[in-house]
Amino acid sequence: MKMGEVILVGAGPGDPGLMTVRGLEALSSAQVVVYDRLVSPAILSKIPETAEKINVGKRSSHHLVPQDQINQILLDKALEGKKVVRLKGGDPFLFGRGGEELELLAEHHVPFQEIPGITSAIAVPAYAGIPVTHRDFCSSVHIITGHQRAGMPLNIPFDALVGTKGTLVFLMGVSALPQICQGLLDAGMSPDMPAAVVEKGTTPSQRPILATLSTLPQKAAEEQVESPAIIVVGEVCTLNQQFDWFDRLPLKNQKIIVTRPKERAGTLAGRLRQLGADVTEFPCIETVPMIPCPPMEQALAQIDSYTWLAFTSPAGVSALMEHLDRTNRDVRALGRIHLAAIGPGTDRELRKHGLRADLIPEVYDGEHLGQALCQASPAGKVLILRAQWGTEALTQALDQGGIAYDDIRCYETKFTCPQAEEVRAMLNRDDPPTVTFTSASTVRGFAAAMGDFDPLSLVGACIGEQTRAAAELLDIPTITAEKATMDALIQVIEDHTN
Repeated sequence: MKMGEVILVGAGPGDPGLMTVRGLEALSSAQVVVYDRLVSPAILSKIPETAEKINVGKRSSHHLVPQDQINQILLDKALEGKKVVRLKGGDPFLFGRGGEELELLAEHHVPFQEIPGITSAIAVPAYAGIPVTHRDFCSSVHIITGHQRAGMPLNIPFDALVGTKGTLVFLMGVSALPQICQGLLDAGMSPDMPAAVVEKGTTPSQRPILATLSTLPQKAAEEQVESPAIIVVGEVCTLNQQFDWFDRLPLKNQKIIVTRPKERAGTLAGRLRQLGADVTEFPCIETVPMIPCPPMEQALAQIDSYTWLAFTSPAGVSALMEHLDRTNRDVRALGRIHLAAIGPGTDRELRKHGLRADLIPEVYDGEHLGQALCQASPAGKVLILRAQWGTEALTQALDQGGIAYDDIRCYETKFTCPQAEEVRAMLNRDDPPTVTFTSASTVRGFAAAMGDFDPLSLVGACIGEQTRAAAELLDIPTITAEKATMDALIQVIEDHTN
């Protein structure tokens, strides 16, 4: 059997946007993923569905799987010929025990790689507005583990650290915070030295606690700070009030559930995260091409009889391209036909294939697409490729305009319900999360996944009137974007939040 491979991948400090491109590439082709507790759920969602997932989650003073067993799992899976990704929070080689995990592999001549991750020692202070170096305050930065082995004293050279006059960053030190601060005080550091502890750094729940060296332990106890958190000691902590950009983001810590299909959720979820939102991706529908689809095959065989090819969603474009690829053809099979798209998102999908829409209505819905086709030049027969349960507004508008058409349903929308219990637990009348609905299908899919739920326990952010109508049929309070675009949907969420 061919030998497998192990790739140690640093997942970064929490924000999924801080995982490296190379790390994501390795993850996308993994056959086995062995992961820790601190890896973001948004990153875990990118694990291939076909991959074996092994949770070896570790937290302070408690290892779900002991380290020697983790090492053995990596070796055993590689010896099975598998491509194994060992996914670790932060950077594997910075207090991540990555070196220990490679020793057994090297002993057995198993190929391995290490893909560095952004460490929390730098990223978390940065997200809290604390640059770890600044020439007005210090000329060095020192990263120290604050981890205490059970029953053992801290093994930290406090005298040497104080003598550096640099910024001190302690990882895994929350439980030992009083001892760390006292050790620095005993070594001669000023009680008034600025200090901070930053909880859940780079995530929407990030919480910086600012104090002085002498007051930080008491303040952290009063605020009930828990791990994961890092400790920063140094004059640079005074820059927090001036530089704390993360806490000022417009959607900071706002809970938002994104219901788009998994293959299309990333763009909206990513943009919301950039605004500080606490995003849960809950793809409660998936689009599946109809295979085979004789009506589409017949229409493509006589494509020259149509003047316009109309798409009501990016999924229709994807279904067509998949069909062409499956039959060893490409866009040349479309001849000289004109293309109509319901909105910019569908046009972007066309452009991925070297095409672009000749017509996009001013209002992005089926009714206005139909009206625009009635007024289009050149006039002629329309081929519609869309979902099995598409709205009748498009064909009604074409009927009223006397335009001939073939309405072909080339893909179906299926309801799914991953992590339904997790999402159900988020619904709360007193603090309702915002749930994004980008089509009437996402509303129905969400309702099917949730079962019996309180509609007043959420706010539905709807991309258009048809979507809003579907939500209001379920008595869900709604806010509606002015236009059926992601920009407008995000703007209405911002307006509602503020």
